[in-house]
Amino acid sequence: MTVGLEHFLVVGALLFCLGLAVALSKRNAIGVLMGIELMLNAVNLTLLSFSRFQDTPHKVAGQTFVVFVITVAAAEAAVALALAVSVYRNRQTVDVDQLNLLKS
Repeated sequence: MTVGLEHFLVVGALLFCLGLAVALSKRNAIGVLMGIELMLNAVNLTLLSFSRFQDTPHKVAGQTFVVFVITVAAAEAAVALALAVSVYRNRQTVDVDQLNLLKS
């Protein structure tokens, strides 16, 4: 049995669903960020799978998109963690249900 595109897509879909479940179920801001990162990694797996199994001369396109997604994910993680530390210093919690900074 060979591993085909369908197998990679199923694993990517399962990872994305797991990341979505984590992001929606966690109350902690760090847990939500971990779910978002898992979803981004699932998208990376899907992009690389399509890049690997396509029959065009531009196989580097999927890998280029993955590099951009990893760059954006790193920037998102850095900014989000800085915001979480700032909120924790002001409110003494990172529970997203207790944050009401933008309420008027």
